[in-house]
Amino acid sequence: MRQGFDNDTYIASQAEHIKERIAQFGGKLYLEFGGKLFDDFHASRVLPGFEPDSKFRMLKSLADDVEIIITINANHIEKNKARGDLGITYDEDVLRLADIFRSSGFLVGAVVLTQYSGQPAADQFRRRLNMLGITCKLHYPIEGYPHDIDLIVSEEGYGKNEFVETTRPLVVVTAPGPGSGKLATCLSQLYHEHKRGVAAGYAKFETFPVWNLSLNHPVNIAYEAATVDLDDANIIDPFHLEAHGVTTVNYNRDVEAFPVVKALMEKILGESPYQSPTDMGVNMVGYAICDDEACREAARMEIVRRYFAAASDVKRTGCGQEQVDKLKAIMQKVGVTKDQSPARSAALLKEQTTGAPAGAMVLPDGSVVTGKTSTRLGAASSLMMNALKAVTGVDMELEVISNDAIEPISRLKTSQLGSANPRLHPEETLIALSITSASSEIAERVLAGLPKLRGCDAFFSVIISSSDEALFKKLGINVCCEPKFERSGYYHR
Repeated sequence: MRQGFDNDTYIASQAEHIKERIAQFGGKLYLEFGGKLFDDFHASRVLPGFEPDSKFRMLKSLADDVEIIITINANHIEKNKARGDLGITYDEDVLRLADIFRSSGFLVGAVVLTQYSGQPAADQFRRRLNMLGITCKLHYPIEGYPHDIDLIVSEEGYGKNEFVETTRPLVVVTAPGPGSGKLATCLSQLYHEHKRGVAAGYAKFETFPVWNLSLNHPVNIAYEAATVDLDDANIIDPFHLEAHGVTTVNYNRDVEAFPVVKALMEKILGESPYQSPTDMGVNMVGYAICDDEACREAARMEIVRRYFAAASDVKRTGCGQEQVDKLKAIMQKVGVTKDQSPARSAALLKEQTTGAPAGAMVLPDGSVVTGKTSTRLGAASSLMMNALKAVTGVDMELEVISNDAIEPISRLKTSQLGSANPRLHPEETLIALSITSASSEIAERVLAGLPKLRGCDAFFSVIISSSDEALFKKLGINVCCEPKFERSGYYHR
């Protein structure tokens, strides 16, 4: 794949910039960490060359100086709020994050329950944390937040919150999702630190929008597409333009909140170190773009993916048409259509000629391979096998998986597991391929081609099953589906 981003440059420059910000505040910095820390696949798609764990690797280079605070909104626990990408609740994700941090050598200082007002589910989670030996602190709702500055920055406001004792110069405040109280936790900690005579500062780490790219750069517009469900937008930072005479891009929510944040910092610190929301950021991602056109093209493709994902969701749920309409407008804004990927026309043509669901994939060399529904394999499985053959140089007509591996799986599905469909799904196909590879060098060679499909774009003429889509994503393959079901009916799995 054409690379547009220098990952090594990014990690080095980002770590150095954070060190400079720590020094600016006398050796103690609370860093609000927005976005995904471990698995930022959006960034890796729009900035080809950015590794999904780049931010985590950057933090690891500072590990001896880092302490982690994980925040979670008590109301989210009560409502069983879940991460859509992982399918687990926010409280479970807190434990997952803590495990990942600890296994990588990071010090997890505490979990902070924000907006705590005696919620029963939050109390149960507190007991669970205590049983696991994880420090848990409580932060309470503050009447008049965020506008009653005098009350917020007082012993009746931040002063009531439980303080997290930290020992490292860089305190990273992260969370399982938005609305968890990261900013409030950082400012509450600043209040308590300064009451104790400790010099400390605050900064924010958000990857998108990229502040030093233009407002209409496809990478920034792709972020609008990714957050279309939030009804927010990228805008020019008016505070930065007024204070410094430089045009930068920021998120409208951050711009709207800045006057309050600035007033809170002035109340806590005596004066605000920042004149704009852009000043608060430490993001260096824009400086590591090494091929702007490659990133522009990748971002345009991501916008189209977001459109098809939203259109398919509308077909599944009947909700979200307004998001599809917004994405259509965004596509028009950047000059792309639904046929941005050649895989779409190839998949639809294959379906037309075979009379059954089909798929197509753009391979790393730019060629397109297709897959059709057969008696043994579904369209997703057929496409995966044909793509693997193509990237490993195996004859497309060659039967790589033996019937001895396929038949028992098909028989088990129909006779014991209650399935009416004997065709193998992609995961079952990989199992059959793996079994065959024990006695076939060709099958072993084809199986070894899986990493070569990472980053490829696949398109299907119908909405594929959630399990098939999940497997493709696990393999790093981007999936789009025509927003229609394979068969008519009311219930679709």
